[in-house]
Amino acid sequence: MITLYFSGTGNSRFVAEAFSRHAGGVCHSIEEPLNFAALLARQERICFCYPVYGSCVPRIMRDFVLLHREYLEDKKLVVLATQFLFSGDGARAFTDLLQAGHCQVVYADHIRMPNNICNFPLFPVQDASRCARRLRSAQRQMVRAVRCLESGVVRRRGFSAASRLLGLLTQRLWFLRIEDMAGRDVRVTEACTGCGICVQTCPRDNLFLTSGPPAPDSSAPGPARVEQRGRCTLCYRCVNTCPEMAITVLWHGPVRRQYHGP
Repeated sequence: MITLYFSGTGNSRFVAEAFSRHAGGVCHSIEEPLNFAALLARQERICFCYPVYGSCVPRIMRDFVLLHREYLEDKKLVVLATQFLFSGDGARAFTDLLQAGHCQVVYADHIRMPNNICNFPLFPVQDASRCARRLRSAQRQMVRAVRCLESGVVRRRGFSAASRLLGLLTQRLWFLRIEDMAGRDVRVTEACTGCGICVQTCPRDNLFLTSGPPAPDSSAPGPARVEQRGRCTLCYRCVNTCPEMAITVLWHGPVRRQYHGP
């Protein structure tokens, strides 16, 4: 089995690597420069792992699946969706990207992980002990998932009619509009030093550095500043890695405490 994942700040990577380790397979980020078409073509079972945003599959994972959809025909799929609170049918939403009847989801689960939205006062970044408890629980879920697969037990969390309705009404109907807005709503404060870390780590090549206007009494370019291309996928990687806590996405409250992953 091969496991493919997208992870903004490390939660989904943690789950994907734990699952792959227990399943005895290989694990790759979809950001790696690999020939994924060839990898997928020769696999019989494939696991996809991603964070759920508003009961939706992240845009970067959606684009990846649609690009490689023909190589998923007649495959057996495992879907692992990481979440902070709940996602309704975040795992089932993956099947909306597939050609109906051309593949089989043999296992799907939602895994609660630490919060990475570090500037939303209602849900602050959790302390180390609470994060550790969630990580231990995630490890146990991965052991259980592998045991179910080995024994032929089919579990598809989030596939019920109630879960689908919950995901649709409480999140997905409005989140897709928010996602479009967020694509163009990265803000950078004057605290930015132009270090370029956000540019280097952005998974969508959304950010780039440009020279600011020169000072009135100088012809030299001004200090570097961050601009955007309108392709943000809401992964919060830049928000959590900026040394100056100068970046926000969509929600623009001040960053008090960053989440640096498991």
